[in-house]
Amino acid sequence: MAKEKILVVDDEEDILELIRFNLVREGYKVLCAPSGEEALSIGQSENPDLVVLDLMLPGIDGLEVTRVLKNDSRTMDIPIVMLTAKGEEADIVTGLELGADDYITKPFSPRVLVARVRAVLRRQSKEYKEDTPVLRIHDMVIHPGRHEVLINGKPVQLTLTEFGILEYLARRPGWVFTRNQIVDAVKGEDYYVTDRSVDVQIVGLRKKLGAAGTYIETVRGVGYRFKE
Repeated sequence: MAKEKILVVDDEEDILELIRFNLVREGYKVLCAPSGEEALSIGQSENPDLVVLDLMLPGIDGLEVTRVLKNDSRTMDIPIVMLTAKGEEADIVTGLELGADDYITKPFSPRVLVARVRAVLRRQSKEYKEDTPVLRIHDMVIHPGRHEVLINGKPVQLTLTEFGILEYLARRPGWVFTRNQIVDAVKGEDYYVTDRSVDVQIVGLRKKLGAAGTYIETVRGVGYRFKE
């Protein structure tokens, strides 16, 4: 059984209880917070293994909670899964740019939420083999063991998902991959996802890479490839 500690943040009591019930049933220890202020307090004092975070909160909203947690050395490595309404695409992109690792749209299936949480925790704990080669392509260096990306010698901060997508594409420059292939490679086949969510991750990744974002090319009607 799982033993990881998860902080769930939502101001709707029934949703909070629904998430708590399903995560506890999977063996996780669950902490609950109905506001952004309490989320920050618990996050900084309890150091959870993952945060499930609603964006629409009274007072401090989910984006600000993400910003604070990711700028605090004590909590910056805690993965965050955002809960969001389907129409908040701009907020999703902003959240991913701030460092959130994934998002789930409301209304959601508890089974999907548990699968997403499990996938993020699995990626978080995954250890790369010592012989995983460092990748050097164009003006970019990708170091899997250090989870590090350098462009012209300068580090770029990426989430686990963004790093996984970049490495997957960059190791096969010129190859075109569908969105489903990218999802399966980066998150595993138990990941329930839409094509649009891959596009959102790519948008955030390109922005963080700056000029190097043009290396990730869209192949209309198919998917994406890394420029040769």
